[in-house]
This record gives sequence, structure tokens and C-alpha cells, in this order.
Amino acid sequence: MINRLSSALDFQAQALLLRADRQRLIASNIANADTPGYVARDFDFAQALRQASGSGRSGFKLAENAGAAAQPAGLPAGGGSAGHEPRLNYAAPSQTNLDRNSVDMDRERASFVDNALKYESTLRFVSGSVRQTLDAIKPYNQ
Repeated sequence: MINRLSSALDFQAQALLLRADRQRLIASNIANADTPGYVARDFDFAQALRQASGSGRSGFKLAENAGAAAQPAGLPAGGGSAGHEPRLNYAAPSQTNLDRNSVDMDRERASFVDNALKYESTLRFVSGSVRQTLDAIKPYNQ
């Protein structure tokens, strides 16, 4: 019983960690919207969660995408993915501009709100699961 409960909570904890990492990444993209040559970054959440849940690790660090075909100007060379870390991808620019900045504020705002809502729903799910478990182990005479 305890193993099933802890594995379910571990999965949700991994999801929360990845959501928080993605939120920081999107916020970084928004903060650099006016930086010339900045290339927006993101990662595939579903793939990162599959990777995280299969690995059994409790923490993650974002890694540069080692499989990127070309390194855009102004970005340091990637250190490579260790296999358990989400792979960062470059965002394709929605339209070209003179400063080569690929941040699309509409896309970033939508991603920010979507990720924040999913983070909140995961927190509510964890809270509901813990509350339900606590209610199940309470004595009936109270």
C-alpha cells in the first residue's frame, strides 16, 4: 500500500519539478524578448516526464540539446544531455526580424499560462490524494 502511494506521489513530484523548470524557461524567454540574437528555448514536457518517471531520479537539471543541427549565434555550445535531463529545443521563429530574436510573445504568454494552470492542477491532485489517504486512515469514531 505504501509503495503504491509513494510511487504515485513520486510521479506527481517529478511532474511538479518539470513544470517548475519549464516555467523558469518560459519566463527566461519572456525576459529576453528584446535581447538581440536571443533564441527562445523550450522542451517537450511529455517526453521529459516519460524520461523522468522511467529513471527514478528525484531531481532534474535542464541540459542543452546536443542534437541541434546548428548552434545559433550568441548561444554557448551545448554540454549534451545526460539521458535523464529534458532536452532543450530551439523555438522556430514565427516571423523573421532584424535582430534575430526568436521570442514570440504571444506564444510565450500562452505557454506560460498553460503551464501555470497545469502546475496548479497537479498541486490540487496531490493535495486531494493526500487528503483522501488521510481520510481513509482516520478512525471512524471521530
